[in-house]
Amino acid sequence: MSESTSASPSDPLARVAALPGVSDAVAETRTLVDRLLGHRILRRRSSDVSMESALRGACASAALEGAEVSMEEIREGHVYDTRIKGALRVSGELGSLVDTWPKAPRQALARLHTLAATEAVSEDALGRPRLAGERVEDPLSLGPAPAPEAALARLEGLYALLGARTSVPALVTSALVHGELMAIRPFGWGDGLVARAAERLTLVERGLDPKSLVPSELGHQTLRDEYGPALRGYMGGTPEGVAGWVVYCCRAVRAGAQDSLATCEALKRG
Repeated sequence: MSESTSASPSDPLARVAALPGVSDAVAETRTLVDRLLGHRILRRRSSDVSMESALRGACASAALEGAEVSMEEIREGHVYDTRIKGALRVSGELGSLVDTWPKAPRQALARLHTLAATEAVSEDALGRPRLAGERVEDPLSLGPAPAPEAALARLEGLYALLGARTSVPALVTSALVHGELMAIRPFGWGDGLVARAAERLTLVERGLDPKSLVPSELGHQTLRDEYGPALRGYMGGTPEGVAGWVVYCCRAVRAGAQDSLATCEALKRG
């Protein structure tokens, strides 16, 4: 696996990686993901596992936005809710954004929002940060979002984070990407779909899950009772809150990896 596990003292993210509990959570999660990546069925059925993971992740992400849809309905093509349609579009195009993400994160985020929010917002609002007075959806009851000007400033900080050369583990970076986007809620509609996709994109691009086999979105749905509280802890900005969020995200990735291991076993049985 290509992702690095050490954090240099000069790395701006090293202090997050060094917070209590983070290193152990990262190591435990990497062990399980490595077990998934080494499964024998992937030698010939990797694309099937990746496709199933994409569908299950999309269904879970839409459910976290409040959509009610089952995997059976998705498989049969009975999809009418704009949230699940958006989640499926995002999931279907995620692979094409892997190269763009580290080089042009602003462009990639705009594309993710356009995919997520088509049919849900006006055409002029697709892919652009929200303006003053525009509504911010809050399905996780996180509370008020920052004003547009503050949100834009934090977005610039996120772009700088993504552009920095870092040796911090992918799991730490992806958790911070997810947490920042949920704290900022830059678009007002579909921010959860975008944030969870950006987390998964980071895990793929930074080498933890190069074949996009892990439905991390499903992990968040599995742990949904902890999702909002963990995010609120992150938004509080304390070391304990930030560490708790990263550890929680590691657990969500583990839950997603377990699900894909179950898929592998089912395919092995035929």
